[in-house]
Amino acid sequence: MIPGALVLNDGAVFEGQLFGSSNKISSGEVVFNTALSGYQEILSDPSYAGQIISFTYPHIGNYGVNPADMESRQIFARGLIVRDYDEHYSNYRAKQSLDAWLKAAGVSAIAGIDTRRLTRHLRNHGAVPGAFGSGSVAELRKAAQAEPGTSGIDLVKTVTASKPHKIGSGKFRVTALDFGIKTSILEHLKAFATVIVLPAMATPDEILATSPQGLFLSNGPGDPAIIDYGVKTIRELLGKVPIFGICLGHQLLATALGARTEKMPFGHHGANHPVKDLKTGKVEITSQNHNFAVIAKGLKDVRVTHRNLNDDCVEGLASIKYPAFSVQYHPEAGPGPHDATYLFERFKQLMETA
Repeated sequence: MIPGALVLNDGAVFEGQLFGSSNKISSGEVVFNTALSGYQEILSDPSYAGQIISFTYPHIGNYGVNPADMESRQIFARGLIVRDYDEHYSNYRAKQSLDAWLKAAGVSAIAGIDTRRLTRHLRNHGAVPGAFGSGSVAELRKAAQAEPGTSGIDLVKTVTASKPHKIGSGKFRVTALDFGIKTSILEHLKAFATVIVLPAMATPDEILATSPQGLFLSNGPGDPAIIDYGVKTIRELLGKVPIFGICLGHQLLATALGARTEKMPFGHHGANHPVKDLKTGKVEITSQNHNFAVIAKGLKDVRVTHRNLNDDCVEGLASIKYPAFSVQYHPEAGPGPHDATYLFERFKQLMETA
């Protein structure tokens, strides 16, 4: 590894050593993730497009990488920040090291960073643009200050499928709008459905032409307020087909129902967020990855179903008027706990009774 540095756009400097594809300056919005494992799934989650991920867990790379744990076709994150990188992996499932995988994907990483200090900084100042590499501090600061972040930018178009495709052979017909859909979500859906995956820009007519019994709105990256085409499509389909949304899909459904969204200071990224089901009183430990949140104040004909116990963030909602519901967190848990997988069964029941 060669010496390098991470510089945030507010001037904070962190020294470290580069690995992965280390011959360039990488820039993006810096966020921290509190999961203890699952670095491959997190890096290949399309929802991280435009972002550099810092892991709070210090020991990364010790179990390598394997094709089975990919959450999408490639790495969409802009880069990786870790405290201690372990190049000597040990796992019978592993096919290559994290370093080799990153190099093949052209993605840079930096180790030796004081991630505890960095996490405190992001908690105090919010997720901010940053840049890292072997350039001078002045060059890296310039790159960080030129990085626009994720607000007001359509990142969905960089991750969505280029053409429709079908997976599974279950008895239900589900059409999934791909705003950046994860493989583990598709695995859950295909357990009971034949799934037609359509690009995010699909029109209502194109969706209805697939004769869906249910419409799934996927996770995805960036600012929901800029995905006006998705909101328009959802609004036109309310009441015509049962709808289930996750993460960005939740935010877009909420917007179609009259809510607004706002950017959070540093977002929720991790596998240990407590969420309360307001109907049952049950508390679930959930996997989360979002920088924007739904503001439900003033909503009509919509019931908030779940709340985050850390900050009271809206974690779920259901329409009173239409067969439609959504959650902000990730019940597919890739990675994370499986407390919320019952939501896929709820979607199935909604289609059965519609």
